[in-house]
Amino acid sequence: MKKFTALLLICLIAVTSIFAQGAKESDTKSYTFAMNCEWPPLEYVDENGNITGFEVDLIIEMSKVSGVEMKYINTAWDTIFAGLANGQYDAVASGVTVTEERKKTIDFSDTLFTIKQSIITLKGNENLNSLNSLSGKKVGVQMGTTGHFAVEENKDAVIKAYDSIGLAIEDMINGNVDACVCDSLIASDFVLANPNYKDKLIITGEASSDIEEIAIAVKKGDKELLDLINSSLAKLKENGTMDELMKKYNII
Repeated sequence: MKKFTALLLICLIAVTSIFAQGAKESDTKSYTFAMNCEWPPLEYVDENGNITGFEVDLIIEMSKVSGVEMKYINTAWDTIFAGLANGQYDAVASGVTVTEERKKTIDFSDTLFTIKQSIITLKGNENLNSLNSLSGKKVGVQMGTTGHFAVEENKDAVIKAYDSIGLAIEDMINGNVDACVCDSLIASDFVLANPNYKDKLIITGEASSDIEEIAIAVKKGDKELLDLINSSLAKLKENGTMDELMKKYNII
């Protein structure tokens, strides 16, 4: 009887240890979100070297309402989806546009907001106000973005692709590019919110009539993380935090 009691006690301790270990692993589970921090006001590096922006704050708030640790890292745009595919991080939160092509390899969260592709030029070039008007012109874009894809629809445009839209803007100011195309939200930040550019640049029109949905991307089939993100977003919309963040970063 004593042997049986001792054996039962050992079994109970073992089972308790397994459950405790499982709970500990669950409690410490965390997710990493990649972002290309060259897209103010969505994500960027401020004058003090800190990563900040709308999607940075959004991840922080999602972590709070979900009780799950969520971290973020700065990643180059041209390899950001390859890194997601090979497991370097769990999600991409970097002004990602939902496209049918991307849906083949990526799952998307509920929509965060919508944008269009805007044309930015130097003041005095207001005639560059449509995709057709860019024929024969040098057009700066960030490589691999939907702005890049939009300009490709004009076979007569001379595309100059850069690692960041900021580099394209600088090259335009230096006279090497006639216009730049990027997300309307990013364009507004460069033209309206950036004191270095507001007296030099102007938004003249749109390179595409398409309305794009911006969402968070996860690896295809990662339903657990996708459900967590969507439930967190729903809570932030319900408690007003989403509206506060959009107002803070002038996302309208």
